[in-house]
Amino acid sequence: MQAPTREWKLTLGRGKRTIDDVCNERKDRLGPEAMIVMDLILKNARLDNREPCDIGITAGKIAAIESRLEADGKVLDLNGRLVSAGFIETHLHLDKSCILDRCASGHGDLVEAIADAAKAKANFTPEDVHARAARTLEKSILNGTVHMRTHLEVDPGVGLRGLEGVVPLIKEYAWAVDLQICVFPQEGLLNNPGTDELMVEALKRGCRAVGAAPYTDTNPQGQIDRVFEMAREFDTDIDMHLDFGPTSDNMDVWHVCKRTEDYKYGGRVTVGHVTKAASLPIAEFERMGRRLADAGVALTVLPATDLYLMGRNHTHDHNQPRAVVPAHKLLSLGVNCSLSSNNVLNPFTPFGDCSLLRVANLYANINYVGSKAGLRECFAMITERPAQLMRLEGYGVAVGKKADLVVLDTIDLDMAVAEIAPVLYAFKAGRMTVSRSAQLHREK
Repeated sequence: MQAPTREWKLTLGRGKRTIDDVCNERKDRLGPEAMIVMDLILKNARLDNREPCDIGITAGKIAAIESRLEADGKVLDLNGRLVSAGFIETHLHLDKSCILDRCASGHGDLVEAIADAAKAKANFTPEDVHARAARTLEKSILNGTVHMRTHLEVDPGVGLRGLEGVVPLIKEYAWAVDLQICVFPQEGLLNNPGTDELMVEALKRGCRAVGAAPYTDTNPQGQIDRVFEMAREFDTDIDMHLDFGPTSDNMDVWHVCKRTEDYKYGGRVTVGHVTKAASLPIAEFERMGRRLADAGVALTVLPATDLYLMGRNHTHDHNQPRAVVPAHKLLSLGVNCSLSSNNVLNPFTPFGDCSLLRVANLYANINYVGSKAGLRECFAMITERPAQLMRLEGYGVAVGKKADLVVLDTIDLDMAVAEIAPVLYAFKAGRMTVSRSAQLHREK
């Protein structure tokens, strides 16, 4: 057996043992011809349309990627199916998911959605939030999500009951997903006394990001300023709901970029929705893109919610704009972008199965993305780009990276988004967390 090459070297566990150490220990015991032992070997895996290879996993990390891996261990033959790093949900509201039965939405606009959700929140209990959030989280896991940032509301109406319901999920589902909480004021901050104190308390309890919804505040820029102050005090990232409206009037994105530079927070700020930008003239849209890139502000597009809520202000004798930001155009300007689900089964979005591939497919349909390169960018906006947005370490399919993987029922990366390829398996730290199978029963 050949000695391990340099790219095999990987620190294993707390004892700082490498693959070389494991190999040498086995040789000492069993002789020079002894095989390297892996915890799991994914055979005949396809990476980015290359020829099938084998992926060896040890101690929760990828220890080897070779065409014919010479090693012992549990084997799963993937028959040439595509392997990717797991999906990343950067913007989903677990606390108010699955409340359609408590709402009677009629108009279907943003104002009504906020009002209906506020009424429902008044009756939330930690137990109720926990049960609904767990249901939604499990759907996400089944669809290949391995990292999630959930946006969670606090205000005098709901208090910290949403937080108390969601926090236990971090530990309970650590076997399958890394869950991060972003606390934010859905119903206003400066105009809603008591909310500031609740946000600070939530940050003290370990929320790792702080958000905003300036369009619900009497002083939008004042809310933005206060959120930046909180972020600096608690050393958290920022992820704002921003410029959520049908026209390009009074956009706050410029102020966010300025504050990002003032606080030297480039690379730690994200803005979501920004549907107003879909109404900008091309030249102004490109100017905004360059400003976001220069400041280091990322953007998350939420196609399902943005489609459902926007454009309703137009009369029926006009074409209705869809108000979904063409993120792929911002990518070419240097802006990091992600795609995410946002809401699931509530007044903001009365549907959703927590499939990020479906969200990517929806986005591609809306924004006329049909080229192979474009579909790859859509795939990147639910994988590597959100990993960059959340500043995740050890993400990817390479030796030394964490074995947080998803196996899709396709042999072609270019078709994963086009076909909404089903998730066959998911792994967290090398441990299988999801398996799915389907087969045809042909007539004999």
